[in-house]
Amino acid sequence: MSLANGREYLAIPGPSVMPDRVLRAMHRAAPNIYEGAIVDEVAGIAADLKKVAKTEGNLAIYIANGHGAWEAAMANTHSRGDLCLVLATGRFALGWSMHAEGLGIELDVMDFGKSSDVDLEKVAERIAADTEHRIKSVIVVHVDTASSVRNDIPGIRRVLDEAGHPALFMVDCIASLACDDFPMDEWGVDLMVAACQKGLMTPPGLSFVFFNEKADRFRDNANCVTTYWDWRPRAWPQEFYQYFGGTAPTHHLFGLRAALDMINEEGLDQVFARHATLARAVWSAFDAWGTEGPLKMNIADASKRSNAVTALSIGAPYGNDVRKWVEANAGVTLGLGIGMVDRSNPSSHGFFRIAHMGHVNTQMVLGALGALEAALTALEIPHGKGALEAAAAICAGR
Repeated sequence: MSLANGREYLAIPGPSVMPDRVLRAMHRAAPNIYEGAIVDEVAGIAADLKKVAKTEGNLAIYIANGHGAWEAAMANTHSRGDLCLVLATGRFALGWSMHAEGLGIELDVMDFGKSSDVDLEKVAERIAADTEHRIKSVIVVHVDTASSVRNDIPGIRRVLDEAGHPALFMVDCIASLACDDFPMDEWGVDLMVAACQKGLMTPPGLSFVFFNEKADRFRDNANCVTTYWDWRPRAWPQEFYQYFGGTAPTHHLFGLRAALDMINEEGLDQVFARHATLARAVWSAFDAWGTEGPLKMNIADASKRSNAVTALSIGAPYGNDVRKWVEANAGVTLGLGIGMVDRSNPSSHGFFRIAHMGHVNTQMVLGALGALEAALTALEIPHGKGALEAAAAICAGR
């Protein structure tokens, strides 16, 4: 017997749950793309996106997923043969670096493994050794969606400043924007990439490059940039179509406007506080389950975990078994474990992830945790007791 009938809960780390309000905003006939409401709204959308990123800098919008933002960021700032320092803490800085390599950019990869954050001392040693300033850029993810680690962005900025190094500091916030606080200007980030399908609660299809004047000066000499990826017409358009390099993504803009309205109405500080509390509830449940049996969180130090997603190991084949059970019997879809081991390795079936990003609240998170408790019980996977009580206590403010 299945108990999955009813509204499904997509607890994967992107695309996240799409609010009904966003979907209703998109469910309309196509508008005039030359004048009228859609033209008037874009400047306000851009301004509100900058508020979420906490920046007074510039913004280019692309009709693309996060990979498009990666390529746009590199193309506008680099020439072939430039050296990029890659700080990898999972999968996604490495993914970004593949786009750089495809443009002819040289890579220096510092891989800190799959269960830890960036080691600032090692980065400081590498930066200090670059006395000729061959390194043109440093790229890192704020939150790696695969490992669920949250990196110390202001710490990396301090390393560059203390060495007096002029490299462009570039950060991926695709998983963290509007989930984990990211004061771009205060933290001294030169360029940041993000996308709409996670904390911004809009179906995949829009990505963003936020950049300061230093980054735009790199654009002066970048020979990787092409007409479509050029951020200057998008950031400073003379005609409306230049915002998007062509026809506007009208319905995504309608949805994004509704999502930003929801964030504004809740208040950005409250959005961050909600994510932080729900994340602690999730972690408290996994802590309890992990006292007996194989289940453990990928990032041991809670201060280094993302408030948007939690990656877990439980041993093969339990990861796949749990995911399949909760989907078939409880209507909850959990995320695959990615980037831990090669997918062809049978041990890859021992990982999974749960998202707690964007449009989530207490009953959604506690419901997903209850489904996980049922799966562990049904599959006879050893686990500790008191997980749901611990999570409920966090949500109750205890």
